[in-house]
Formats: sequence, structure tokens, C-alpha cells
Amino acid sequence: MSVIPDEYLRYLKTEKRYAVLTVNAYCIDLNEFFNWLAERRIDYIKVQPDQVRQWSAHLHRGGLDGRSIQRKLSSLRRFYHFLLREHQVKFNPAIDIRAPRFTLKLPATLTVDTINNFLDVPSHSWLETRDLAMMELFYSSGLRLSELVSVNVQDIDWYTHQVKVLGKGSKERIVPIGSKAMLALEKWLPLRLGLVDETEDALFLSQRAKRINPRTVQVRLKVWQKKHTLTQRLHPHKLRHSFASHILESSGDLRAVQELLGHSNIITTQIYTHLDYQSLAQAYDNAHPRARKRREPTDTDSSS
Repeated sequence: MSVIPDEYLRYLKTEKRYAVLTVNAYCIDLNEFFNWLAERRIDYIKVQPDQVRQWSAHLHRGGLDGRSIQRKLSSLRRFYHFLLREHQVKFNPAIDIRAPRFTLKLPATLTVDTINNFLDVPSHSWLETRDLAMMELFYSSGLRLSELVSVNVQDIDWYTHQVKVLGKGSKERIVPIGSKAMLALEKWLPLRLGLVDETEDALFLSQRAKRINPRTVQVRLKVWQKKHTLTQRLHPHKLRHSFASHILESSGDLRAVQELLGHSNIITTQIYTHLDYQSLAQAYDNAHPRARKRREPTDTDSSS
């Protein structure tokens, strides 16, 4: 079996500055491909497009969905792009290979009323105060789970109501914080100071007064889901998606939502967000000059 070249791993970690989990995901995809090649005694340097296509079909026959295959092909394209840049291959064999068609399943969102019902509640402990501050920041700023747990106290600009976050690919962006989220953070901060020493910069802490773990955040959201008997699952991605959907429905500004979410490609935003069809239809009927319904004739019109 072939081994992923060390120089490629360095490229991902240092030049592309990908997170550890992202690098690991690329490695898993490549190792699966290398195993498949080894069974057929094919050198990855000599791979042809037909062989990549055969691998994609092999994955599909094995029950893998189109979206997962698309991700694996993307890993291959990136790997061979690197080899092409380093003059180790003459062409990228994965460049024109497409995954089987698949239907995007849009994640469900929470309604504004539902969010208000479980966020507009009093807190009775430091734990609940922390949870409310986390959920408010999730929904107010559309953060990813990894971004939320990485936020430090000094990343919050208390004057301009903004937070600096480190997104995918270690890309830094600044996003606004809503007034209710600011109030929740202001309530949490004094309690945080009573729990932590000066060496810990994390904004959100665990019960051990250390930076909170992503898994802990997920568990706490499930606690709130049960506490408020929500019929829908409550998890970080749903709060982020609800943020994006509500902003897009109100503004219609896809580019702004793209910037707020930290998407490098607007196509990702188009897939990630959705609008209620009835709202779109109503906006179209009200705005398009040739879509407006004609006024029904009145008795006065017919008698003139």
C-alpha cells in the first residue's frame, strides 16, 4: 500500500493551514483510495481518469451516497493538484470526474418563535447563564461549533459588539454580535471571572474551569432540548443554519450571508441556506411588474 507523502501533509498543515480534523479527513480518503489501488497493483503516480471513475463506481456500489463520494473525489483532486504542482504527475486524473447525482437534504431550521421561547428564559445557575450565552452567540453570529469553543475573551470587542473568530482553513473573520447576545455575555462574564484563573483565555468554560469541549456543548444543547420539550433536535449546526436562513429571509442579501458564515464560495451558501417558497412567491408577486395580479373589474368599471 502507498503511503501519503510527507511533503503533502506538510503542505496541508503549513501552507494551507488546515485544521487537524480536516487533514485527518483528507488522509482517510486518500488511504481508502490507496488501498483500492494496492488491490489492483496500481501506482498512484500512474493513475488514469478511468481508474478514478471505477473507484467512484466501486464506492457507489458499496452503498456510499453521492455527497460522500463527491467529498472523496474532492480529496483526490486536491492531492493530484499538489502532485501536478510539484511536477510528479503530468495531469490531474480526478479533475473531470463527477460523483453520482444526489439530492441535497436541507437541514431543518428553528422558527424565530421557537428560538425566542427557549432563549428568553431566566437563568438559575452559572451553568444555565453560560449555556444561554453560548446559544445566543451561536444564533446571533452564526458561528460553527469549532469557532465558538475557540473564542477567547479578548476576541470580543465590547465597544463595537463584534467577535473575531478563526474559521476553516484558519481564516479569520469578524462578525457582529446582536444586542441580546451581548447582554447574555455581559451576564456570563462576571461568573466566568469567579471560576477561572488568569492563565485561561477561553470565553466559555467547562465545570473544571477549562476551555469547554465541543462534545460538552452538544450535550448541553440536548439538555435544553429536553428541558423545553422541543420536537426538533437542538444542535449547533441547527442554530447556525437558523441564523443564516432568518437573515436571508429578511434581507435577501446572499453575499452578506456568505461573509457572515465565512464561506469561501457563494455556491456553498446557496446550498446551505434556503428561503420559504411562499415568502419568495409573495415577494415575486409584489415586486415583478408582470407578475402582479390584475385588479378585478368593478361595477363602476363595467358601467363606464
